[in-house]
Amino acid sequence: MRVLLLASAFNSLTQRVLAELGDRGHTVEVALAVGDRAARDASVRDAIREHDPDLVLAPMLRTAVPEDVWRARPVLVVHPGPVGDRGPSSLDWAVHEGARRWGVTVLQANEEMDGGDVWATASCPVPPVGKSDLYRNEVSDAALAAVLLAVERYASGSYRPVPQSREGVVCRPYFGQALRRIDWPSDPTEKVVRTLRAADSQPGVLDELLGQQWFLHGGHPEYDLTGPPGELLATRAGAVCRATADGAVWLPELRPRRVPGGPARVKLPAVLALGDRLPPLPELPAPADDPRRTWKDIGYREEGPVGFLTFSFPGGAMSTSHCRRLLDAYRTACSRPTSLLVLGGARDFFSNGIHLNVIEAAADPAAESWANITAMDDLVEAVLTTTDRLVVAALGGNAAAGGVMLALAADEVWCRTGAVLNPHYRLMGLYGSEFWTYTLPRRVGARAAEQLTERARPVSAAAALRLGLVDRLLECDPQEFPGEVARQAAHLASGARAQARIAAKKAARERDEAAEPLARYRERELAEMRRTFFDPAAPYHALRRAFVTKAPPRSAQQDVPPAAARQDSGV
Repeated sequence: MRVLLLASAFNSLTQRVLAELGDRGHTVEVALAVGDRAARDASVRDAIREHDPDLVLAPMLRTAVPEDVWRARPVLVVHPGPVGDRGPSSLDWAVHEGARRWGVTVLQANEEMDGGDVWATASCPVPPVGKSDLYRNEVSDAALAAVLLAVERYASGSYRPVPQSREGVVCRPYFGQALRRIDWPSDPTEKVVRTLRAADSQPGVLDELLGQQWFLHGGHPEYDLTGPPGELLATRAGAVCRATADGAVWLPELRPRRVPGGPARVKLPAVLALGDRLPPLPELPAPADDPRRTWKDIGYREEGPVGFLTFSFPGGAMSTSHCRRLLDAYRTACSRPTSLLVLGGARDFFSNGIHLNVIEAAADPAAESWANITAMDDLVEAVLTTTDRLVVAALGGNAAAGGVMLALAADEVWCRTGAVLNPHYRLMGLYGSEFWTYTLPRRVGARAAEQLTERARPVSAAAALRLGLVDRLLECDPQEFPGEVARQAAHLASGARAQARIAAKKAARERDEAAEPLARYRERELAEMRRTFFDPAAPYHALRRAFVTKAPPRSAQQDVPPAAARQDSGV
């Protein structure tokens, strides 16, 4: 069928639906519903006239579909809530209220928001994670299952959608900042964390800190540190620790409140955002013994011959500091007597490459771009030149741009079936680095590498396996991914061929180095990147600024950066 995806943004779910429907032989196009109402509705009508779809599907739409559109042809809307749930803040309420299970409903657009006939529904668990993490993983899995069933039912021509009952309907209001307020003197850690998780990526929790208003993004419990409620206690890896009524929370990112008429503000690592306002605080490294009682963004553990180097950075973005700290941890892991090192292995984002927000906020964005990409290259080069053990990149969630190339530097890439990969840089106006001109053609061939980087389309996990981008798919729930990685890694490390493979990879690396040194790939790629970074007229600078400030596309047909590199707002 010809399917038109109608979306408010090219977010991760829209990308996944695009890729998965394309895998199943459908012709799929995307139209963005942007601008004011008149412009938005006109662009929707234009897209339908241009593509003449058999079916219109809205994976993530914040606005109503024009009446003349849904009356003329079927429009199926994906609502991130169970049947009977209505309103624009469905997932916010689910996380805020501590729901154990949730659902996704595919319904037909009509005059009543979220009130149309039901084509399909699917349920999912709600683990104790942030809203955006939940949206990209459990909700995404449920949404895809419901979408595929709805499309199959529509294509059959015989299915009749089920009208919604008037009983049991829950119309939830917009979840505004008044509902997100934190009362630091009285709110316990558990409540504070739940409030932060319900707003982690967007919109954040508006609060006052050090005499200024900030949006707090993300939050992790701390069970050992205590202090006067509301006071800052310590820093760690760019985050700040703030006392609650009975403990504390780690706040990884902050965003200053926008001044009326002023420029858009971006979220940054908390320490960087606070700058000179931050009083002297101890920098506390995370203890190695009990990670459940505190937070850390990089961790290492061993299970027999296998080392696990885990990392989790907000939005998957890796700043210069992130790259350097991860490289230090990687080198330490490589000093351990293991035969297999797993890189990643946590749920949600693997990596999306360089940190555009930090770059945009820098006094010299060009210089920071250069520092960030060279630090990323140092990390990737360390993985590529590891010849005394096998390295597995384990992708529990989405990856884009340099994050994909970091994974390709490993000997094997394992990927959860729900992940979406964006192995390209073009939509940000960049040539790319991280040794992609070596690793990508080596895996998929020169022609496929050119198509992937030029077409700039999202790739499903299944398609990535067929192409050779990944070596193994792990079909499991997001919460089960770390355990499944550990089981398969133990099996790989104990296999009879493990040592032979290590010897073979060392010989292969020596042959490749003799044919063309890695330094030459790096030099060529970085020459292109440097030319772009230090050219004020290069499109990269305007594209980066629009991306980090979340400026809407100029039109419904404009190329937009892959939203796998964005932090999804959920709904």
